[in-house]
Amino acid sequence: MTLRTLFSLYSALFCRKYFASLRAIFTIKFSIFNLLLLSSCGVQEGENSVVKADSVLTLHYATGFSVSYCSDYKRVEIFNPWQKGSVMAVYYLTSDSALSVPNDGTRLQIPLQRLGITSCTHIEFLNLLDVLSAVKGASNPHLIYNNTLRQSKDLVHLGDAFNLNFEQLLLLNPDALMMSAYNSSLDEQTHRLQEAGIKIIYNNEWMEASLLARAEWIKFVAVFFDKETEADALFQTMEQQYTSMKTLAAQTSRKPDILSGGNFKGTWYMPSGKVFMSSLFTDAGGTYYYAQDTTTGSLPLSFETVLAYQQHADVWLNAQAHSLAELVATDQRHALFDAFKNKRVYSFGARSNKEGANDFWEGAVAHPDVVLSDVIWALHPELLPDYTPVYIKKLE
Repeated sequence: MTLRTLFSLYSALFCRKYFASLRAIFTIKFSIFNLLLLSSCGVQEGENSVVKADSVLTLHYATGFSVSYCSDYKRVEIFNPWQKGSVMAVYYLTSDSALSVPNDGTRLQIPLQRLGITSCTHIEFLNLLDVLSAVKGASNPHLIYNNTLRQSKDLVHLGDAFNLNFEQLLLLNPDALMMSAYNSSLDEQTHRLQEAGIKIIYNNEWMEASLLARAEWIKFVAVFFDKETEADALFQTMEQQYTSMKTLAAQTSRKPDILSGGNFKGTWYMPSGKVFMSSLFTDAGGTYYYAQDTTTGSLPLSFETVLAYQQHADVWLNAQAHSLAELVATDQRHALFDAFKNKRVYSFGARSNKEGANDFWEGAVAHPDVVLSDVIWALHPELLPDYTPVYIKKLE
């Protein structure tokens, strides 16, 4: 056995062990991850050589993905938000159609030319990166707020995100389908997509715990279009403006109590303490009753529980109505809350249309600084006396 062969075997063994250790480190301290990931990207298919990573994508807030830059390709990992320490998907991105890549992930030719999307939250990232023209198909296009896509006559309707039109999707033949994962394991629809040869890109920004972490997924979208430089510049602006507004809100000693969400068919869904909405309330200078909750997602509560603990909340945010009259018409008990009596009730429906599209659930993910400014305006109007809100509106 030659010295070169021994070196190759040693390097391959090092690569596998290093990545296993790296995933464990990631779950403990994400900042350590960015310092240590100057590692090997994996053994190329059909070869014994190891390609070393030249660098990694720097992330400050997002914890759901990583990107390693190798000499001829990018290696992208999506971490499973429901199973800490495990990887949901691996992608190898290259512009060289003849290049061999490791066979432990999905190979994608970049920049993507034909993309299908299943969530409106992907749209503004693509728009800001000036690659919206790559979107050739979308789920529920009537719920899209972006005018460019709404007016497109060539956009293929892919059906509902949870019940995709496979015939239309196969006819579209996209380079990839970008979709959000909603549980820790693959569902039947996802299995069918993969069996049909559809390449799936998981975009799980919605599982991040803060607005800045969600917004940083613009860097994830960018790697599929070779737009990392643009994404970094855009995110830096978002971060600087968000930090400035957070500092402004911290100057006030008054922290209004916040009631959030609404009653739907007997259940009041309230943001848990580990979701972006909870951190938004805190950053805006508010007090949120469930801020210390350690679960993710929404808390299904009874109306009686909400009334008992938050009847005297100062401000009601994200109310599910267009007016106070509509709110009380859905349930007369809504009038029992102090926020209702004092007319301090707000919805995130300022940018919405009759078809049901709402830009708060679409474009706002890429504008965390604007969302924070809106909420500060609602909680502390004295801090922003000349501000015109974008996504939030006061119910009359």
